[in-house]
Amino acid sequence: MKMKSTYLAVVVAILSTSCTASTGFKETNNDIIVRLAQKTPEDTRVVRLQVINDKIIHVSATPEKALKSNPSLIILPDIGKKKNKFTVQEKEGTVLVTTAALKAHVDLTTGEVYFTDLQGNSILRENAGGGKTFRAIEVEGTKGYEMRQVWESPVDEAIYGLGQHQADEFNYKGRNEELFQYNTKVSVPFFISNKNYGILWDNYSLSRFGDPRDYAQLNEVFRLYNKDGIEGGLTGTYIPDPKSGLETLTRTEPFLYFENLKANRELLPKGFPLMGANVTFEGEIEVPADGLYRFLLYYAGYTKVYLNNELLVPERWRTAWNPNSYKFTANLEAGKRVPIRIEWRPDGGESYCGLRVLSPVNEEEQSKLSLFSEMGNEIDYYFIYGDTMDEIISGYRTLTGKAQVMPKWAMGFWQSRERYKTQDELLNTLREFRQRRIPIDNMVLDWNYWPENAWGSHEFDTARFPNPKGMLDSIHALHARMMISVWPKFYTETEHFKEFDRKGWMYQQAVKDSLRDWIAQGYTYSFYDAYDAGARRLFWQQLKDHLYPLGIDAWWMDASEPNVRDCTDMDYRKALCGPTALGPSTQYFNAYALMNAGTIYDGLREANPNQRVFQLTRSGFAGLQRYSTATWSGDIASRWEDMKAQISAGLNFAMSGIPYWTMDIGGFCVERRYEKAFREWTRSGRESADSKEWRELNTRWYQFGAFCPLFRSHGQFPYREIWHIAPEASGLPKHCLLHRPALSPDALYLLVGGHDLLQRLYHHARFGYGLRSRYQDAGHRRSVYVRPVTHGVSGLRIRSNQTGCLLPGNDRLV
Repeated sequence: MKMKSTYLAVVVAILSTSCTASTGFKETNNDIIVRLAQKTPEDTRVVRLQVINDKIIHVSATPEKALKSNPSLIILPDIGKKKNKFTVQEKEGTVLVTTAALKAHVDLTTGEVYFTDLQGNSILRENAGGGKTFRAIEVEGTKGYEMRQVWESPVDEAIYGLGQHQADEFNYKGRNEELFQYNTKVSVPFFISNKNYGILWDNYSLSRFGDPRDYAQLNEVFRLYNKDGIEGGLTGTYIPDPKSGLETLTRTEPFLYFENLKANRELLPKGFPLMGANVTFEGEIEVPADGLYRFLLYYAGYTKVYLNNELLVPERWRTAWNPNSYKFTANLEAGKRVPIRIEWRPDGGESYCGLRVLSPVNEEEQSKLSLFSEMGNEIDYYFIYGDTMDEIISGYRTLTGKAQVMPKWAMGFWQSRERYKTQDELLNTLREFRQRRIPIDNMVLDWNYWPENAWGSHEFDTARFPNPKGMLDSIHALHARMMISVWPKFYTETEHFKEFDRKGWMYQQAVKDSLRDWIAQGYTYSFYDAYDAGARRLFWQQLKDHLYPLGIDAWWMDASEPNVRDCTDMDYRKALCGPTALGPSTQYFNAYALMNAGTIYDGLREANPNQRVFQLTRSGFAGLQRYSTATWSGDIASRWEDMKAQISAGLNFAMSGIPYWTMDIGGFCVERRYEKAFREWTRSGRESADSKEWRELNTRWYQFGAFCPLFRSHGQFPYREIWHIAPEASGLPKHCLLHRPALSPDALYLLVGGHDLLQRLYHHARFGYGLRSRYQDAGHRRSVYVRPVTHGVSGLRIRSNQTGCLLPGNDRLV
């Protein structure tokens, strides 16, 4: 017994000594590594500060014994290797790292990191206790962690960036945003604060800024009652198209989740035709607790939401195959039954509608800054300090790469449509611009120029495009350039698909499921794995062999999210684009567009080192600017609310460190009423209220677009050339094209100097948000403050000298 007690005492002493030896800190090169005592296996065990330069500190944390050394996809490979000057000292239980510009502190007990200026004034502080949480997970045999980092945030802080999103939100302070890639949604894990810092989050999985929870179904938060007051769900009333001869269907809806193909198959009434139908969901929700409830409306077709008998969400529309989400909030009282009504006109044979909710959280917690990621190896972020926004963005580009200078002609006007179906259509359009003496620099050839059964062959359908090289030569002879659309998609019967497939470089789920696309009877297909270096080289080689010799000037990398199939649930989306060469798609979900753009840029620079590169992509990620790539906001709707949402989308994208952004002027997807009005106008010359609104919408959008980094018109029918929008004598919107060339050289000058064209209108915030488009005028920097008109005004008349209101100091707001 005595021997056993002695043995136990020795073991305890050894363990205590071991624990003590494993805590503390160590300095090696640019790294300060802090080891912490763990209470549970998922507590933070190691925190590292890496001094990148005087104003950039790299913070990493893990619950494991050591940090992993996987190379970053977004950070330049030589970052952190140069020895920097700083001092390290231990003071009152804290490690203090001091550079020439700031101080970084790490609490030796909790691992909490905070930053101050040299005078000790706080810049940013992790939440008390460190604000780091980990949960061990395993996906497809790969181990990793869900993770979250929380920072404190003063009440007067403002947060911008995070890419470009479509919910028409600008300042993300106290708000929630989910970060994943989707047509019209581009997620960049970088945000910038008005408190003189930015955070770059080095993670590639689906992430959430703000509340880390996913939105819940209505019945998980509220008690639901139908329109007759019976508990159990809302009343769903499905009124079919009168032409169908079907009867109205009524049933109880326990929740509203018709948000993807799988949910629709399982949850919509069997056999009910959505085209031409009108659907209403109505009843009451009983509120469990006082507080601010945050709702997420998912919609395609026409949708309205009434809450407590008030129209809370006025009519919104998206084309049925490309739904959107919209966020709104409501302060609700515990125990109160609140009337709710959702009106949905699907406007398509397959359409979507959903309403989910987040229950209230403590508003003090909601106002903190938080980033959550589904999967990664460790918490990994870069703190960037700067006196100005330009300086912080410069720090971001120090880490991820300089914004390349694009060709001068890229700053001019781009004419596109979905789509020019023949060689003659495209060339005759360009000739018409020249004949009318309307400025134009670039023509765009959208998808489906290939033979019907040969997507991914990179060959032209010779019946419609008999001489591609001659077409390019003619475009160049007319002093214009051409951009061509290329997808990372391949039909299974093409030789290019087979080349990828033989090497294991093609995603297989779509092939296994025999997915067919929407062309003719539908063809089987899949996308290549852009995370594989060999696959990327092959992708470029195929383009180089087939398209590059034609003299193509610019490259449009479409569907680069990657969007293997529209409107699938998230689990199936991941299955369709994985596993990747680097690991499960859960971990590598957001960076496909970056990898894809990199191979085109590298290939073009190798092929012609003396020629600048221009790429356009529908998606993006941190670091995209180093590949001379622009992003546009995807297939948005031709609606006033979508136009308005592009203002915050474009500004936040610029404040995500990527300067080249554009949109479809006029919107891509068009309501049937505009199509009908255009046909009537072109047939008879008669104008309707819809044709007048179409003209006004496009005019206002052209005015907005003229001050954006890239000036580009694109969309589905009606045709988008300006003579199809309005008679030339009206001056709508020709005056915008006439003014743009004066700005183009100066825009290029700014970009060479490392400046962005779009900036937040900080000191004129009382005017709401607008664009601050900076340019050079007679050799002196000036700023044009642009506040686009985002609603219809009856009796629109535009004059070339029309001006808007005045800003303080007699600056003019256009």
